[in-house]
Amino acid sequence: MEHGGRRSLESHTVFRQLLDVSCDYRLGVDHKLQVLEAQFKELDFTKDSLTQKFEHHSKALANQAAHDELWTAVLALKFTSMELSILYSYVMEVLICLHTRVLEKLPDLVRGLPTLASVLRRKVKNQRIRGVWESVLEESGLEEGDITALCTFFIAYGNKAEYYVAKVRQMYIKDVTFLITNMVKNQALQDGLLRAVQVIEKGKAVKAPENQKSPLKELIPLARN
Repeated sequence: MEHGGRRSLESHTVFRQLLDVSCDYRLGVDHKLQVLEAQFKELDFTKDSLTQKFEHHSKALANQAAHDELWTAVLALKFTSMELSILYSYVMEVLICLHTRVLEKLPDLVRGLPTLASVLRRKVKNQRIRGVWESVLEESGLEEGDITALCTFFIAYGNKAEYYVAKVRQMYIKDVTFLITNMVKNQALQDGLLRAVQVIEKGKAVKAPENQKSPLKELIPLARN
């Protein structure tokens, strides 16, 4: 009986040990699975983060390339001094028109938005200004790309060109649209200039120019000396 009891106790002990080993093994496997799952989640997050950074970087490079191409096109224009000044006059009037329309919608911010540059700068972080700006662009039939092209042109030739009122422009160039289409090869710049002309002559840029042209609007009454 003594030997039988001892064998039973030993068997029970061995069983408990095997059970403990089995439990430890399962716990170890579960822990490893949890670690692997956490690692997979971390890798997945890292992959998404890298993908987003790559897409952002690619977009930034593409934008920079387009911006460089636009500047190259602007500086390579072969207009005469008179032609350049006439285009500059359209661009100047459009930028003033946009700034005026923004201020009309934001009368309480007139002092804080003294120039179009201040509007473009502050709209980045101010949702209200951004909303009004987008509304003004839509009403004018313009896009952000047009503004980039027009501002680039304005900066490049602001100290070289002269401003001419509408009547003077008509005297020297009968068809400014034909001039732009033939002389400007960069599509973004061409679109921006053509739409600028439409905004001033028609009040709004349109995709297909109308056959009949409305009288030019003289937003600035006096020419610059």
